[in-house]
Amino acid sequence: MNHVKSLATLSVTCLLLLLLVAWAPAAKPKKATSEAASKTAAPAASANDQLTNTNMQAMLDQGRQTFRYDTFGDEAFWGGALNLQQAIAGEKLGGVGLGVSPKTALSVGLKVDADALPASLVEQIKAGKVNMDDPATTLALLKLNSVVGVTGFFDKAGKLESMGIQCAFCHSTVDNSFAPGIGHRLDGWPNRDLNVGAIVSLSPNLQPVADLLGVDVPTVKKVLASWGPGKYDAELDQDGKAFRPDGKSAATLLPAAFGLAGVNNGTYTGWGSVTYWNAFVANTQMHGKGAFSEPLITAGQFPVGARAHYNQVRDADDQITSKLAALQFYQLAIPAPKAPEGSYDKAQAERGKALFAGKANCASCHVPPLYTEPGSSLHTPEEIGIDDFQSSRSPTKKYRTTPLRGLWSHQKGGFYHDGRFQTLEEVITHYDQHSKLGLTPQEKKELAEFLKSL
Repeated sequence: MNHVKSLATLSVTCLLLLLLVAWAPAAKPKKATSEAASKTAAPAASANDQLTNTNMQAMLDQGRQTFRYDTFGDEAFWGGALNLQQAIAGEKLGGVGLGVSPKTALSVGLKVDADALPASLVEQIKAGKVNMDDPATTLALLKLNSVVGVTGFFDKAGKLESMGIQCAFCHSTVDNSFAPGIGHRLDGWPNRDLNVGAIVSLSPNLQPVADLLGVDVPTVKKVLASWGPGKYDAELDQDGKAFRPDGKSAATLLPAAFGLAGVNNGTYTGWGSVTYWNAFVANTQMHGKGAFSEPLITAGQFPVGARAHYNQVRDADDQITSKLAALQFYQLAIPAPKAPEGSYDKAQAERGKALFAGKANCASCHVPPLYTEPGSSLHTPEEIGIDDFQSSRSPTKKYRTTPLRGLWSHQKGGFYHDGRFQTLEEVITHYDQHSKLGLTPQEKKELAEFLKSL
């Protein structure tokens, strides 16, 4: 019996040893895997790569700062010449008129950066303890640097003595996460609520604009009133054409400043690249202090611009040129926003994708994944079936293939450069008729759903 017990004990011991031996290799792969991983791990960045990485981050940070907060010295125009800050402050606060309350500012499309608001102020606003009808509140928001695209300059006594604007004035909005018009910044999104004309019209002194255009102040006010929300006319101070032949305003929709990486032509008519247009706008539209050259701005096509010497701008106090590189870098880094879940019909969009590349022939110009044409993306008015008014205001005399990424985010105001088509279906119908595509009503709907998905 004892012999049997000994054998049993020995058998159990052997079995345990076998199990240990069997399990032992299982622990070794961890070390082997670790050793293999160390052998295949990415090598440390070289000195040049580190330099590039550091430069990338510095350019991104500087470009964002410039896009959001740099006036390029344009306060000399908006504040010093037009005295717009006086209309904002109002008579009671050292300005003129009734002043601009936050409620009025929001009604003309100005936005407030919620991240710039102190927590205490946020709670006061939520509790209804902040007077949104008082211009003094607007000045307080300006002191916090929270009004998107606008900078107020205050003296030591706290009086608003000047103001300037930034790129973000037209090309940023907010996500309305706090309240309508108040939220987190959305850089690159065109502010289709912004009524630039109404804001500029508040200026106590519009004579500099009248002198530039060679007209009287009432005419300037008539032109500014014709623009409406989400529109601006960047060629007005070049060719002086305020209205189209049909009598409608010559202003165009504010374009998106996101999703521009890989896009060659920066404007509706392909008048220059992104960095060209940054220099053009900063010098001739924002009226900052810098340098800009364009020999094509001649008296024949651009009498106003030529008279103002916009073909050769050279300010001794250049506050623009050194910032153009980083500004372009930041803009090219802003991705087009993805369409929100549930904002389009996925099944129809999938069928629309096939139509886009096939029967509708959209991809012949809107080449995926850029959804514009690599290289030159310019077309004559006849090619796309529209008039030549806007293209004739550009040295190119053509229209570009507009990139379609993020199209869903700026449907307000319509489509094409002047918003002539109110819906995507209208755009598709235009091309269907112009190119004789033979699309059915259902196919048009599916194509529209695909465009919303981009």
